[in-house]
Amino acid sequence: MGDVLVGACSWTDRQLVASGWYPRGRRDAEGRLRHYASRLPVVEVDAGYYALPSRRNSELWLERTPEGFRFDVKAFSLLTGHPTRPEALPADLRGADPDRLRRGQASDGLLDEVWGRFAEAVEPLRKAGRLGTVLFQFPPWFAPGSRAEEALEACARRTEGRPIAVEFRHPGWWAAERADTTHALLSALGASAVGTDMAQDVPGALPPVTPVTRPSLAVVRFHGRSRAWGRGSKEDRFRHDYSVTELAARVPRLRRAADLADELHVLFNNCCADAAVRAAETMRELLTPPRR
Repeated sequence: MGDVLVGACSWTDRQLVASGWYPRGRRDAEGRLRHYASRLPVVEVDAGYYALPSRRNSELWLERTPEGFRFDVKAFSLLTGHPTRPEALPADLRGADPDRLRRGQASDGLLDEVWGRFAEAVEPLRKAGRLGTVLFQFPPWFAPGSRAEEALEACARRTEGRPIAVEFRHPGWWAAERADTTHALLSALGASAVGTDMAQDVPGALPPVTPVTRPSLAVVRFHGRSRAWGRGSKEDRFRHDYSVTELAARVPRLRRAADLADELHVLFNNCCADAAVRAAETMRELLTPPRR
């Protein structure tokens, strides 16, 4: 069985900071990360989706966390075809057509430049062996088909030499009749498939699969069981307190995934107050083999 690292999809979420999970004296930027890393061994940097990260931040993250701690960094919105505010780009790149940016569209040249800067920012993590993966979360309208496959192939070429994971938000990718094709495609591209956990009785629900397409790393993200998926505020979409029973029901699948990969990352995205970190700590206990 490979190493299993369990964590949350942010350590800086405002509701988490306000929840009281961080003790007094450890609520500044450095203290928060040091405290988080003392409790959990992996974190997802979701801020990379909203703005390009900086190399200096990566260097500080390394200084503030122990050896073996992993960072999974979410790819910038434009790299996955999401609507992007011109203000989210560096000043010298804001000459791009704002209407195209708001539709999540950009020229290959701009995408290459944005990826180059993103890659440079996370290079200290990669060089130190602390970059778990770069997470490419594609939008619900990124449906299976030849155009999407071409986009994935371009993404793999652009990111060659760096670990990547792919999460689809269109349920068709993992529908029963398509799952084997999707598995083979991601395997050929050297990308880790991202399994998900979410409510199943909502439109656009993703099936609770845990595919392993890259032997070095498997990833599963728990989004909560909110019935407001796809609508409402961020808090509405991801508000959920996982019960021990709900978490325990996923343990067998997670262990099977861990048997097929060198490392499994289990990340909680139910980002309301301290729900994600509490669920992560509980799941970590459930996945820890009993001492003999």
